[in-house]
Amino acid sequence: MTVGDDSDLVDLLTSWLPRQRWFAGKGRAWGGLRVIGDVQLSDLLRHLVVEVRYADRGPIDHYQVPLVTRQDAPYGHESFLLGKAADGLVYDGLHDPDGSAALLAFIQGQTAHDGLVPHTLEELETLPAHAVGAEQSNTSIVYGDAYILKVFRRLWVGGNPDLEITRALADAGSVHVARPVSWLDGALDGVTTTFAFMQEFMRSGTEGWRLALTSVRDLYAEADLHADEVGGDFAAESERLGAATAQVHDLLADVLPNAVGDAGSLRAEAAQMQRRLDAAIEAVPELRSFEAGLRESFDELARRRHPVTLQRIHGDYHLGQVLRVDSGWVLFDFEGEPARPVADRTALQSIHRDVAGMLRSFDYAAQSMLLEREGESALSYRAQEWATRNRDAFCAGYAAVGGHDPREDAVLLRAFELDKAVYEVVYEARHRPSWLPIPLSSVERLTSTSG
Repeated sequence: MTVGDDSDLVDLLTSWLPRQRWFAGKGRAWGGLRVIGDVQLSDLLRHLVVEVRYADRGPIDHYQVPLVTRQDAPYGHESFLLGKAADGLVYDGLHDPDGSAALLAFIQGQTAHDGLVPHTLEELETLPAHAVGAEQSNTSIVYGDAYILKVFRRLWVGGNPDLEITRALADAGSVHVARPVSWLDGALDGVTTTFAFMQEFMRSGTEGWRLALTSVRDLYAEADLHADEVGGDFAAESERLGAATAQVHDLLADVLPNAVGDAGSLRAEAAQMQRRLDAAIEAVPELRSFEAGLRESFDELARRRHPVTLQRIHGDYHLGQVLRVDSGWVLFDFEGEPARPVADRTALQSIHRDVAGMLRSFDYAAQSMLLEREGESALSYRAQEWATRNRDAFCAGYAAVGGHDPREDAVLLRAFELDKAVYEVVYEARHRPSWLPIPLSSVERLTSTSG
């Protein structure tokens, strides 16, 4: 391994990295960038690990940035060009099809190279590659119609829970996860760390978010009908999704550690919620008008005395993390909220956190469509009706399989919903200000019905 000191490349990365959707340091003053890992995986593909420091001297971030350098400028490559360096034009190697092909070839080879170690569970085909269009906290590459490789852009020391949980569920025979195929490890701070994870590509699958939006769109097109009267009613699918979620939770409790949380653990959870609220109010002053109701809900959780089961969960559960395939619902992206340290994401938690995340997602599906229909205030009632119908259907499906209805513990569920909504407020304020009214309206509704 050679650690690069190419000043041109560092300048390009310093300019390019903060503009990426998956860059986590937005809002923090820049301190400096250093290349700490530099591996030539092929004649074309160069794999970098970069360290980013900030002026506040707070936590340091690490990112992996595979690069391709070309002498030419192929058509369509402009959108992922970093810029010009001494030896050519530098491109994001995960969006360059040849770079993605080189990464697959390296994994197929099953030979470690300068600390990067590929693992495969089956023989991999050589297939054409293309990156999935939506950039979130990671970059996903689809190979043919057989595999999807998720490359973790921001690196956290240690194993990634997505790999751990998916393998545990698959080994236990779950039909609600896509088959694990391979993964790529590297070293970070001397610790084996998950860099990428490949699964079977569910080519027949449709994302739950898209299906929900189609249902909402059908409802809004028939404004004089109720949610249960429209042909695109989604409630039956929401109920099946609730049942699938309960099955996954039950299996996780069987194959991975679990515990019983006492009053002290709930007080600690409530205290964390209060601290997150402190930071959120400072970042988004609009939250201040709901502060009293939020704090009361978190205080109510702290006063709760009944024990609660704690186990491994999804951790960042919403309609964008589930696929409807021919056989039913499949869950994916078990890494939890990528902005949180791995230690937090692997901690034992209540299943109510996952349930709350999905309930928030139903609200988002209904409310986001309203943003496109300004001036049609009459649809606001229909939006809430759709969300309520699907929230109830999801919980009913969960109760039918899991043996208990999450709604029965209203204090726990409301606290997790509000904690998630506070997170959403900060996210939308930073990344999609036009969507900020969605979580703010939910905070207002949930705090007004507490008690």
